[in-house]
Amino acid sequence: MTGMNTTSSHIISRRNYLSGLAMAIAGAVLFSTKAIVAKLLYRYQLDAVTVIAFRMAFSLPVFAVIAIMQMRQPLRLTKGEKWRLVLVGLTGYYLSSFLDFLGLQYISAGLERLILFLTPSFVLFFSLILYQRKVTRLELGALLLSYSGIVLVFLHDLHWGAEHVVLGAALVLGAAVSYAAYLMQSGQLLVRFGTLRLVSYAMCIASVACITQCFAVRPISVWNQPDTVIYLSLFNALFCTVLPVFLTMMAIKRIGAATASQAGMIGPVSTLLMGAWLLAEPVTGWQLLGTALVLSGMYLLSTKK
Repeated sequence: MTGMNTTSSHIISRRNYLSGLAMAIAGAVLFSTKAIVAKLLYRYQLDAVTVIAFRMAFSLPVFAVIAIMQMRQPLRLTKGEKWRLVLVGLTGYYLSSFLDFLGLQYISAGLERLILFLTPSFVLFFSLILYQRKVTRLELGALLLSYSGIVLVFLHDLHWGAEHVVLGAALVLGAAVSYAAYLMQSGQLLVRFGTLRLVSYAMCIASVACITQCFAVRPISVWNQPDTVIYLSLFNALFCTVLPVFLTMMAIKRIGAATASQAGMIGPVSTLLMGAWLLAEPVTGWQLLGTALVLSGMYLLSTKK
């Protein structure tokens, strides 16, 4: 009887692991699809301000409902915590997203995803500067691998004649740094708020900022768009923003943050393939090599002891 219980528990555990792994992979692929959708939207003469405003306008109701539900469990916040929450929302989801979408106007979706994939390295740099954390040889080797890969893909884009590649790469790099700053700030708040409450609050703050920015710098007529733009924006909001957040959270609960992070490495690969399929972005051996170097470096960084 005990043996049967053990076998049953093992099967359930295995199912939980596989379902968690599938959720992590699906979340990474969907979140990476954001770059593809943005590129498709740019074909309708939209700019980054408008694209991100539509994305946040459609995702705001979902996060607002979640935030209201979280408020049913009262949490007394200090004035300092309130300001930190606002800062986290503005740096992690507003500024980072805005710089990312702005950069996507100038570089390929594949290069954008690889640059964003370097975010853990910036967390490491911040830790080194702020907390005098020592960098191990393994970490240094991982960083060298990753940045070598970025250089290869960057040169690939330049070779194919993409205009303003330097500007676009710099903007997306700023997005990665901004998100790394958010991760550094959110540590204590996660303990205090919990993941769901913090994400919903921060997304609501970022959404209001993005929508307000659009009303401030663009005419009201910008909200009158063709049906295709509306459908793509809905997809961007629900399937590339809201759903990946919950899939990743559920995956972490089942398989842990480290394994979920490693499964997320499928993201840059899926972006590269979708970019070739849907956007006709060229894929060469040099680009594949660069992608492999970036993924290898980030894998080493995620498995360090």
